[in-house]
Amino acid sequence: MLVKADQAGAVRGARFPGRYIQGAGTIARLGEEARGFGEKAIVLLDNGVFDLLKADIEASFANGPDIEIVRHGGECSEWAIANLAEAARIAEASVIVGAGGGKALDTAKAAGRDAALPVIVFPTIAASDAPCSALAVVYNEDGTVAYDTFLPSNPDLVLVDTALIAKAPARFLAAGIGDALATWYEAESCRRSGAFNCMKMPGVPLAYEVARFCRDTVFEFGALALGECDAREAGPALERVVEANILLSGIGFESGGVAAAHAIHHGLCELDDVHHHLHGEKVAIGVLAGLKLHGLEEDYERVRQFCLTVRLPTKLGDIGITEATPEKLAIVAKRACRSGEIIHNEPIKVTENMVVEALKALV
Repeated sequence: MLVKADQAGAVRGARFPGRYIQGAGTIARLGEEARGFGEKAIVLLDNGVFDLLKADIEASFANGPDIEIVRHGGECSEWAIANLAEAARIAEASVIVGAGGGKALDTAKAAGRDAALPVIVFPTIAASDAPCSALAVVYNEDGTVAYDTFLPSNPDLVLVDTALIAKAPARFLAAGIGDALATWYEAESCRRSGAFNCMKMPGVPLAYEVARFCRDTVFEFGALALGECDAREAGPALERVVEANILLSGIGFESGGVAAAHAIHHGLCELDDVHHHLHGEKVAIGVLAGLKLHGLEEDYERVRQFCLTVRLPTKLGDIGITEATPEKLAIVAKRACRSGEIIHNEPIKVTENMVVEALKALV
């Protein structure tokens, strides 16, 4: 295919984590990998798995380096980020390790920026593409999204223990599939519109192919992977889906770009109704609404049927919005369409009324 003349000299780019290691039992390598960054590590350990993993993490550091383990409270907030950065300075840490779910990992990444330290990310679930990215979603203390903050670099190492992930409830893996599902649809919108990626430039062609591969992988292996997770087995399908949820989706969204699905997610987070639902579950609703925005009924039905096979929501009631009042839909649409929001990366002009109508179709 010929490259258009106005594209030939365009500056394009992609982002990647420094290293990515995946496999069963990799928690045993955590101390060894941290030792390569210096003599002292501070570990931010997610409150949800603190008691479960504290001893295993301490064991992995038995031969050094020294560690200090800090319990993560719950939100990736400005306070949590500042608190961890200050703790790292006081401890004279040489590396920050984030272990747990997306909010703990984002807190560690942002604190690494503020403390000018390298960051190791150790996800304990595959519920989002947060681990590989140079992006942190900062929340208010009430659980609403405050803003996205773009970091100067990606994590230095992402270490993924699939045996540990297989022991987590399958709902987390399904949510990760929902987040990964958005990757290609949003990157494709950005490719068509010429919108910038997270580096504030168009993506290189590889970015869109990674996004496509991410979509195709979850379509092929998603249901099988959930079955393996139900059996607490790190089988071949689970390995493929974990790679898609974390690595492929992470590269794809950062390097390809984001659009309607995540903007609608941000809007949904304005409602108290959805606060007990996972990021990827709300993003799946965003994908379906985004397809409605474009009038892509065939693609919409394909994705809807897929969501049903991988335990993802397809209706607003599935994420807690049992009464989708005009007032609630207006709140979602206003937040999704605010000035400068990523929904305007779509190749069509999107209005608040269009978002409301798309969400009505999901009641």
